[in-house]
Amino acid sequence: MSSVAELQSGKGHRDENFPVASFLIAPRHRAPVLAFYNFVRAADDVADNASTPPEEKLALLEQMRASLVGKSECVPQGVALRVILEERGLPVVHALDLLEAFRRDCTKLHYRDWDDLIDYCRYSAMPVGRFVLDVHGENKSLWPANDALCAALQVINHLQDCAKDFSELNRVYIPQALLAAAGIGTQALGEDKANPALAGVISGLARRNAELLEISRPFARGIKDGRLALEVDLIQTLADDLNTMLMNRDPLSQAVHHSKMDVAALFMKRLPAFALMRLMRKT
Repeated sequence: MSSVAELQSGKGHRDENFPVASFLIAPRHRAPVLAFYNFVRAADDVADNASTPPEEKLALLEQMRASLVGKSECVPQGVALRVILEERGLPVVHALDLLEAFRRDCTKLHYRDWDDLIDYCRYSAMPVGRFVLDVHGENKSLWPANDALCAALQVINHLQDCAKDFSELNRVYIPQALLAAAGIGTQALGEDKANPALAGVISGLARRNAELLEISRPFARGIKDGRLALEVDLIQTLADDLNTMLMNRDPLSQAVHHSKMDVAALFMKRLPAFALMRLMRKT
């Protein structure tokens, strides 16, 4: 059997679509965030390895769980995260929830409907934001807004990568009920360009995703830590922009991603409004 180390992609936190432990996060909080990211990245690489059988992936994910909870020392990322969680008095539940999502990725290729997809996001996305909030000592009353934003980010990622997920992993996150209602099957994702029916499904999902982004809009305003609030506000801005792209562009044939220059431009455009928001929060 392969090891966790042998299945790593080499992808790092600077390669992600949205900021991870960026310069906006206070230095004292970066170590737990990066340890969490490294653990999640390693598990994600295991689950997404196209050449490894599902049962082998599940066995490796179990090794990661054992290392995380202190029953093994075999996966360095799990041991490192366990140590820093213990040092900081942080809960292990968020990492365990993410492992559940990766287990599903090993065996579940299709999602029935929107509710089925959001249930997946409950494990694959929401725990990430919850962990970051815990690291910063933020109130759990922020979890509903966090959950909406994290789920929206996950849906955006699924739509951006829908063709790649299908071609490389035979995994389809676009709900089967929506494809069936449009009179198409998953094979439509294998074309060079989305046909009108598939384009309509993708655009419709982006419009529904916009509802989640409306729920998450007050999120940054409620965060006490100013640096984290700025990062969340930037992520919300990037998500709004990408989601709008997905309403109008075809991810099978057109770019639906931000360049570093795009991110910088959106950040500078949004910064005055964010500063005003924080000023009004203090008054």
